[in-house]
Amino acid sequence: MKRRVVITGVGLVAPGGNGAKQFWDLISEGRTATGRISFFDPSPFRSQVAAECDFDPELEGFSPQQIRRMDRATQLAVASARECVQDSGLDLRAVDPARTGVTVGSAVGCTMGLEEEYRVVSDGGRSWHVDESYAVPHLFDYFVPSSIAAEVAWEVGAEGPVATVSTGCTSGLDSVGQAVELVADGLADVMVAGASDAPISPITVACFDAIRATTPRNDDPATASRPFDRSRNGFVLGEGSAMFVLEEYERARRRGAHIYAEVAGFATRSNAFHMTGLRPDGREMAEAITVAMARAAVEPGDIDYINAHGSGTVQNDRHETAAFKLSLGSRAYETPVSSIKSMIGHSLGAIGSLEIAACVLAMENGVVPPTANLHDPDPVCDLDYVPLVAREHRVDVALTVGSGFGGFQSAMVLARPDRVGR
Repeated sequence: MKRRVVITGVGLVAPGGNGAKQFWDLISEGRTATGRISFFDPSPFRSQVAAECDFDPELEGFSPQQIRRMDRATQLAVASARECVQDSGLDLRAVDPARTGVTVGSAVGCTMGLEEEYRVVSDGGRSWHVDESYAVPHLFDYFVPSSIAAEVAWEVGAEGPVATVSTGCTSGLDSVGQAVELVADGLADVMVAGASDAPISPITVACFDAIRATTPRNDDPATASRPFDRSRNGFVLGEGSAMFVLEEYERARRRGAHIYAEVAGFATRSNAFHMTGLRPDGREMAEAITVAMARAAVEPGDIDYINAHGSGTVQNDRHETAAFKLSLGSRAYETPVSSIKSMIGHSLGAIGSLEIAACVLAMENGVVPPTANLHDPDPVCDLDYVPLVAREHRVDVALTVGSGFGGFQSAMVLARPDRVGR
């Protein structure tokens, strides 16, 4: 029999505030953390807005050597891992290191470090034959995304299963889903799992400009992310990280741990259709939702809240609206739904983990965060998308979903342990 797996620690770095409390204050108050890009001059680009984290590695206790060695995405992941372990109250020294593992999701890895080092070794792009002697000694670590998981593993002393999961914008869900399976199958007792991405760099902005996926609404950055609104015209790039301590349920209960939620069901599917395109019927996402609910032993009527992918593109918003209707039936019209990307942007691989955090905090506080900037709903998106203001609402079972380029569709059911049908 598979073991039950629960979340006992939460740590994160997000736009608008570091740590779970500041993150929750921002999204529950419906405030936005989107603004004009400050990391570089964005004026040459079509989309010039993003959601940046107020993160200083020195203030977070990173040594000069760590700052030199780690890309920003790695720094965010390590900072989040520190917080989630502290929050869990778990003494990792008392856990067999061979039974402790790490999974970290990331869509674009160490993009900022790679781009900056290329700028240096190529003398600002002027030299076709680059001079590697100008590169940092740890340039290879920027090249391999596995370095993010390795750094987290060194931080927490994990000598068990350690991996990086890169499935585009579902990475933050899939990495946690993989960690849950490892604990459920008895291959690990504790997993530190989540995701991190720091993609706000010229190359990333240029890539999304090329396919016109990001918004050109540069005149009003605070309201640029508008999921499900008739006036939406693309997503706002973001950055951030969220990490969790996952434990076997009985183990967590015996040590008196605070249990945020049980990860009761997870499933992922591919549409095998198009790199960026989505079928309008939402069948693949609906399939992932249906399987995740079946594994959690819950029915559509048990779902109290849906955290939508809600990127703010017409194609995605309509796709997942159809998926909710297909998987939940008439219950889809009665279930509160919201998108926190309206407030913290789309941090690519990291966002799925940040959305898991939003769900468990919604369960903790009995409040559903709103969808900011939703003034004029797309008539095709006719569900209860909780506009503008948070709603007091008891959440015992939450569904969170993700949709990623490449056709990835993932769904996760989070529940209070006493609500899961066993």
